[in-house]
Amino acid sequence: MKAIRQIYEIALRECDIIRHNPMYLFCMVIFPLAVMFFFTSMMGSGQPTELPIGIVDLDNTSTSRRIVRNLDAFQTSHVVARYPSVNEARSAIQQNQIYAFLYIPKGTTDDLLSSRQPKISFYYSMTSVLSGSLLYRDLKTISMLGSASVGQATMRAKGFTDQQIRSFLQPIAVNLHQINNPATDYNVYLSTMMVPGVMMLFIFLITAYAIGTELKFNRSKEWLSLADNRISVALIGKFLPHTLIYLIMTLGYAYYVYGILGFPHPGGVTKIVLLAFMQVFSSMGFGIFAFGLMPSLRMSMSICSLWAVLSFSMVGSAFPVMGMDAPLQSLSWLFPLRHYYMIYQICVFNGNPLLDAWFHFAALAGFALLPIMVVRKIRNAMLTYVYIP
Repeated sequence: MKAIRQIYEIALRECDIIRHNPMYLFCMVIFPLAVMFFFTSMMGSGQPTELPIGIVDLDNTSTSRRIVRNLDAFQTSHVVARYPSVNEARSAIQQNQIYAFLYIPKGTTDDLLSSRQPKISFYYSMTSVLSGSLLYRDLKTISMLGSASVGQATMRAKGFTDQQIRSFLQPIAVNLHQINNPATDYNVYLSTMMVPGVMMLFIFLITAYAIGTELKFNRSKEWLSLADNRISVALIGKFLPHTLIYLIMTLGYAYYVYGILGFPHPGGVTKIVLLAFMQVFSSMGFGIFAFGLMPSLRMSMSICSLWAVLSFSMVGSAFPVMGMDAPLQSLSWLFPLRHYYMIYQICVFNGNPLLDAWFHFAALAGFALLPIMVVRKIRNAMLTYVYIP
């Protein structure tokens, strides 16, 4: 009973600290909200649209102009300029005015009609992997459709039936199924990693900052005295308000993306709520552990920053972990965001049972329990260390 009263008094003290320090307001509420709305609105259309491309049409016939019109009709591509030569179009790509261009040489239509197999070329920049991949898809499609339309007209003039024409032009029909994200919505698989990752970054930093400022402002002995120098009671009381705020923000984000934006979540609400709790507790556990490892405000926040930034590379959403070198694959298990993302993919996005991701749950629980290893060191730092700017 005494411990509960002490936790309550320390929690009230922490609420007063949070209220008088604008750093907490910005890093716990305002910045996470800004990040949440920034990423989800930036990719609100699902895919980039109207990417600028150029045309070098030296043939200038009704057939070549129809190919250009069809290319411009694609959602991803937008013809913004025509160039008299390949050199000028290439210069435009190098100056970042366009991402790609289509080159139709002179005599293309005549060669098509006489079945002499003309060659058209397309050039695209892979400086941006996403834009390059999308434009490659559009340019390749329009190149195939251009030859197919001429072949269709020629075969129809020779008396072939539509069934014969389809069998000749496309002997194998592809039946494509994109599971759970059929629209290839980049917002679904990027925002569900980037936003939680940034929120975990803030939790890392503020957790280490909250303990470090006790030393910085010479409040550490007062803090521990409220708990009779029991560091476990002091930590629970101190981070109880933090936990409530983080849970509200995390669950609010989940309601926004799954309830309002309609992100797919066949796993159900229970798994989303469980994952939110695991995200908060594992992040706070790592932040406390970082300070216990290096009981210095500056060094502990540096460790948290480094670990959080590296998490975005090691999570496996942009570059699959299975494609990394073996040492990096092993290192990826040391990042809480990696386990969060795997649980999201396995249980929330694909709807598999929790047992399929038990190891990742165990890993997040391990991060949440990391402070047990350093509580004595934190207590010693609070009682004996002197803050050095």
